[in-house]
Amino acid sequence: MTTNSTMDIPAHVPEDRVVDFDYLRPAGIDEDLHLAWKNAQDTLPDIFWTPRNGGHWVVTRADAIKAIQLDHKRFSHARVTIGGEDVREGSIVQMDPPRHGSYRMLVSPAFSPKTVAALEPIVRETTVSIVEELCPKGECEFVGDFAQILPVVVFLGTVGLPPEDREYLLPLAEKAIRPRDRQEHLEGQTALGEYVARALAARAEQPGSDLLSKIVTAKIGGEPIAFEAAVTLCQIVLAGGLDTVASILGFVVRFLALNPGHRQQLIDDPSLVPNAVEELIRRHGLINNARLITQDTEFQGMGLKEGEQILVPNLLYGLDERQVDNPLVVDFTRPHPEQHHAAFGNGPHRCPGSFLAKLELTVFLQEWLARIPDFVIKPGTTPRMASGSVSTVQELHLAWDTDPR
Repeated sequence: MTTNSTMDIPAHVPEDRVVDFDYLRPAGIDEDLHLAWKNAQDTLPDIFWTPRNGGHWVVTRADAIKAIQLDHKRFSHARVTIGGEDVREGSIVQMDPPRHGSYRMLVSPAFSPKTVAALEPIVRETTVSIVEELCPKGECEFVGDFAQILPVVVFLGTVGLPPEDREYLLPLAEKAIRPRDRQEHLEGQTALGEYVARALAARAEQPGSDLLSKIVTAKIGGEPIAFEAAVTLCQIVLAGGLDTVASILGFVVRFLALNPGHRQQLIDDPSLVPNAVEELIRRHGLINNARLITQDTEFQGMGLKEGEQILVPNLLYGLDERQVDNPLVVDFTRPHPEQHHAAFGNGPHRCPGSFLAKLELTVFLQEWLARIPDFVIKPGTTPRMASGSVSTVQELHLAWDTDPR
């Protein structure tokens, strides 16, 4: 997949709905990824066709995003990236109900509110340890020095793997999250898959009570789960933490570095943190999933054809003024911001890791601001952001005064 590939315009697409829009490089992304996407929402049709990246439909408004996410019969999860691979058995993000439910029920208990609450000591201990190591240095590259470490450590604790494996996994996570090219991303993902496969093979021989053991010994439809499907499912669990938690942390910290008043508000009144987490998630959505159209159908006045793909940028959901007032304003006192974002999806595919992601953000805000209350983007550096199926901050240099007296 390339950013400049184009194709002929299908005959059924009206001429006034053809827009040269590349979701991997929306105009203005280098300055502010979310403002770049907001500009697209404000200036482009609610639904349009782009010839970029092989050609696909795009919707831009919250009502369409929610409708598509709830309609798997017409808009299948079988291909959730533009031009990506078709569904793999065990990949719960690519499976439609009812098959999706058989796999989801294997991992959901590990991410219930009660189970996640039991993980808080690991999350807090890891957060405090990293922040206290960084604090006297006066600077860091936040993504590599913090954001991608936390989800790896939490994953190891969730699945009962040794914490010392962190040192082996972090370079692989670096390749998977911040690849220099597509080949490096593939190498990182492959190596993570091989690590998971070795751990699952060991659990198959000596099952315990941990999540990996439950997955590798599970039955799907009355039959033992295929080993390859078990590997894929565990990879999704790991990738979910790596991609989304590391990415939202990057956007949140960039915002706080640029907005000292908001930092001080949380320091002065820590009771605002839970609502602030929801508001920051609303304002800094990440996901740009696609759906595969399963039948010729009409949607918002457009005729869509079976086999086409449609991009569902749910990062735009919380930025739509048609469903939330002043969407670009971050207001930690906004009533019920959780009702104004679709960051974790809608319906049966709602992210099972949402409670864990919120816990990690909450603990981060509490512990980081207690130790490093004043910080800025390091002078002479520019945050590097990337738009994709999961939008992310690839590089974010911070600086702070180690002796603020």
